[in-house]
Amino acid sequence: MNPRTIAIHPGNRRKTIYLITLFVITLTGFAQMPIFKRYYIADIPGLGWLDEFYVTHYLHYLAAAVLLAVVFDRIAEYLLMFRKRYRITVSGRIRAVLLFGLLLTGALMVIKNFPGYWFSQPAIIAMDFLHIAMTVFYLSVALWALISGKKWIEEI
Repeated sequence: MNPRTIAIHPGNRRKTIYLITLFVITLTGFAQMPIFKRYYIADIPGLGWLDEFYVTHYLHYLAAAVLLAVVFDRIAEYLLMFRKRYRITVSGRIRAVLLFGLLLTGALMVIKNFPGYWFSQPAIIAMDFLHIAMTVFYLSVALWALISGKKWIEEI
């Protein structure tokens, strides 16, 4: 078999990057809470890094940057190439709204870490809970869409 025939298609590569990024960002996001140490997951050999706050913090930021790049790449591709031939499905719109909310709450949480910006304690708690809720909702809807074969776009 010719090795060129089994090369990964660019769209599949992007999907793989997206899925790996979602996994890493979810894992490191939940590692920001002390649940991995509390439930002895960090004691499993090879998973001790999950209890290192700054390691998971910077990996979360790095994964967020990759996620932003993937999202904006897909938005630009749709607007520049596919907008006239395809439309966003209902499940695609739901996922887009949830993903936008997730990115917005994440951006606000990054801003709160900058010096010179101040948010009240109730606002910080609300942002934390909203970010976690958006994560759970987005991942749930994305898993449902994956299992049921729902696409982001469909032909007009």
